[in-house]
Amino acid sequence: MKFKMVVSLLVLSTLVVGCGSFKAKRVSSDESDEKAMEITDKWVARDTEITVKDILKQIEQHKGFQKFLARFKGTPKIFISEVQNVTSEPYFPIDDLNDELLNEFSAAGSFVLIDAAAREKLLKEIQYQNDGMVDPKEAKSIGKQSGADLLVFGAVRMDPKSRDGKTIKEYSVNMRMTDLEKGIEVLRTRSKVNKYSEQSSTGW
Repeated sequence: MKFKMVVSLLVLSTLVVGCGSFKAKRVSSDESDEKAMEITDKWVARDTEITVKDILKQIEQHKGFQKFLARFKGTPKIFISEVQNVTSEPYFPIDDLNDELLNEFSAAGSFVLIDAAAREKLLKEIQYQNDGMVDPKEAKSIGKQSGADLLVFGAVRMDPKSRDGKTIKEYSVNMRMTDLEKGIEVLRTRSKVNKYSEQSSTGW
């Protein structure tokens, strides 16, 4: 009887240790993307990287935009408005997408960026400087900020289709660029990401 109890306790302790084990390692972006596809069909960081690079490539190859640049004197100043999440996924990483978009536009070197997120903070600082809290000789003047030539804005959409445990999610990132002074659309791009998944009756 005692022998059976000892064996049972050993088996139970082995199971507890096994369930509590944890292992982690660093992986490349591509490997991380492959592993992510094993556990989720949601948008992941790699999707953001691929999509933003595709958007920038489309902009560089856009014939209408290249004609605009040929007529434009100097380097265009662009104001990137926030890309909106209009998918049915409330936790879509839209902030990461917006940050990556800013990073890639900055790295391209073809534009002067006007930071939408920083504009309000800059205005508060300038107002503070002009409220008598800073030496007038060092205070920055209101009304000397650069105005944007182009406005960039967009939206992310997702159309899911499911049948017999199989699902295809069609993500679409749509971007537009408009000439602020003339109100004319300069370009629009669309980048798509499709995520396919299968789910059995007992789980993934």
